[in-house]
Amino acid sequence: MDKKIGIQGIKGSFHHLVAMDYYHKDVSVLEHLSFHELARKLASGESNEAVMAIENSIAGSILPNYALIDEYNLSIVGEHYTPVNMNLMALEGQQIKDIKKVYSHPMALLQCKEFFKKHPHIKLIEDADTAEAAKRISEEGKKKVAAVASPAAAEMYGLEILAKEIHTIKSNATRFLILGTERQKPNGVKLDKASLKFDLSSDRGSLVSVLNILRDSFLNLTKIQSLPIIDEPWKYSFFVDVIFEKSEDFEKAVSVLKLMTEELKILGIYKNNLS
Repeated sequence: MDKKIGIQGIKGSFHHLVAMDYYHKDVSVLEHLSFHELARKLASGESNEAVMAIENSIAGSILPNYALIDEYNLSIVGEHYTPVNMNLMALEGQQIKDIKKVYSHPMALLQCKEFFKKHPHIKLIEDADTAEAAKRISEEGKKKVAAVASPAAAEMYGLEILAKEIHTIKSNATRFLILGTERQKPNGVKLDKASLKFDLSSDRGSLVSVLNILRDSFLNLTKIQSLPIIDEPWKYSFFVDVIFEKSEDFEKAVSVLKLMTEELKILGIYKNNLS
């Protein structure tokens, strides 16, 4: 029986494209218009795994998603990097000068801000999903409005691309996490990357001490992100990604970090897929 994979957005969205690439083209997906719903439905068992964007090379990290992974005790079982190709699309027979409003996900609009600076007559409106905005324009036959989405969405919903590849940096890429509810098992695959969350005391140098442990344990820190602890003003949780050659090095570092941190949580151990 095929897995049911949760995605943020609908078919034709970038999450859908990643699911098809990571699993297979006929993957069974469950559509969710918010990341919160995506996490909740995965935690409740309605989906087997889920695809969640976590950072973009232009727009940066999607901070609330770190909190959702932690809140719902989700496990990172994989990652996928994909080029993101943003396009302006609308019903056929229109030109950019005709467009008054553009709908898309806020991260998509942020990635295209330089393009829209050249077209100040267009009002940008944040929407739940790139592909859903395209689908709505198609179904409602809306003129003078456009969406920013993938070429697949334009083809799927019968829209004409008015401007191709409008993202600011042409090497635009997004990192997606593959999430489950249980820790990934090696199954013959080398698991050489891990994501951790830890809380520290306010003692001077506490973060430096943790970073030194990672270095001394031969772990390569590839990402560090802080988020405020909601009920403890001016205290922060840290989310880090590390890669390692030997699992023994990682296990040794974890055993030491448990003694140095107020709370330590392994969010996932998985295969490093950054080529």
